[in-house]
Amino acid sequence: MLFYSHDTYGLGHLRRSRALASAITQADERISALILTGSPVAGRFTFPERVDHIRLPGVTKTPDGDYKSERLGLHIDETTALRAGLIKSTVEHFDPDILIVDKEPTGFRGELLPALDWLKEKRKAQIVLGLRDVLDDPEVLAAEWNRKEALAAAEKYYDETWVYGLRSICDPTEGLSLSTSFRSRMKFTGYLRRDELTEGEIPLEPYVLITPGGGGDGASMVDLVLSAYERAPDLGPNALLVYGPFLSGVQRAEFEMRVAALNGRVRAVGFESRMENLFAGAQGIVCMGGYNTFCEVLSFDKPAVIVPRTKPRLEQYIRASRAEGLGLVRVLDEYRDGLTADAMIAAIRALPSQPKPSSAFVPGLLDGLDFVSGRVLQMLGLQKSQGVA
Repeated sequence: MLFYSHDTYGLGHLRRSRALASAITQADERISALILTGSPVAGRFTFPERVDHIRLPGVTKTPDGDYKSERLGLHIDETTALRAGLIKSTVEHFDPDILIVDKEPTGFRGELLPALDWLKEKRKAQIVLGLRDVLDDPEVLAAEWNRKEALAAAEKYYDETWVYGLRSICDPTEGLSLSTSFRSRMKFTGYLRRDELTEGEIPLEPYVLITPGGGGDGASMVDLVLSAYERAPDLGPNALLVYGPFLSGVQRAEFEMRVAALNGRVRAVGFESRMENLFAGAQGIVCMGGYNTFCEVLSFDKPAVIVPRTKPRLEQYIRASRAEGLGLVRVLDEYRDGLTADAMIAAIRALPSQPKPSSAFVPGLLDGLDFVSGRVLQMLGLQKSQGVA
């Protein structure tokens, strides 16, 4: 199994690929998996037996929305060409039976195309496009895929598409002009369940877990939570705040001063690779609305308040709003509730009485890893179909 996870920023793609690789390799000891990732923090994660990763040269987004080499000092075109060569070389030497591409049909700036062409020419592998449950507002997504020529690539190269969610919650391809043939090969898997890890400890004292995911765009949410604890001295339980690895150093230093002034009512750490255990021990969650965080909220059945970002994508807002409509979570909606300290205080106070996600029965909600593992075994001829549709 080869996974491509372009990861120019954030943790989402890598964590999703890691969860999938772990489940698939556990399904049959003959399977090994390699993850191609551009994540700058890939080395800070542990990988299970028979799963490894290759770190592609990093790129970072500039204030004007363009990209540049993270460390090498090369022009972005040179960096992309280097990454494309490494990807193609890995495909040729690793010789995968199945390639699973996360989210981007052509890869970052088309870097995946040479490898896809080689695989198609040699008929070396089955190629799968993996999509999270929500990509963006349909009109915005259609314009983006047209600009990247992603529609043509999706039709040309991919044997199947797996959507890691439920059609009843969202179809991420809504608004895309995809053929009937392509849509017939789409499979909605359910969300990707997360389990408590054997390594790592769970804090014993009661706490609300505060997580902005990777942290790069989570400063406003962290500020709102700290403001709530500052404004309400009796607010409880205490909070455990995980900043995420991408929060700026300047912003974190400012937050650290405020955390210290709260005298233990909020405890903060920078990065935790075993977030599953912190979810397992929490009494409630305050978070942004990224895909992996949402899966953890569902998996550990925790009452959660989601503060979704609305820029530059509506992905989190769409996911959170539809989940709230099903009774799975509560949303602190900037348009409806306002993002104020008082609103956050009320939301945290309400967590103990807020229904858990399991109270809203949604069939197949967390079947994603079982679905994907079964489908992979079927595709590899290691197991007959067991109702995978």
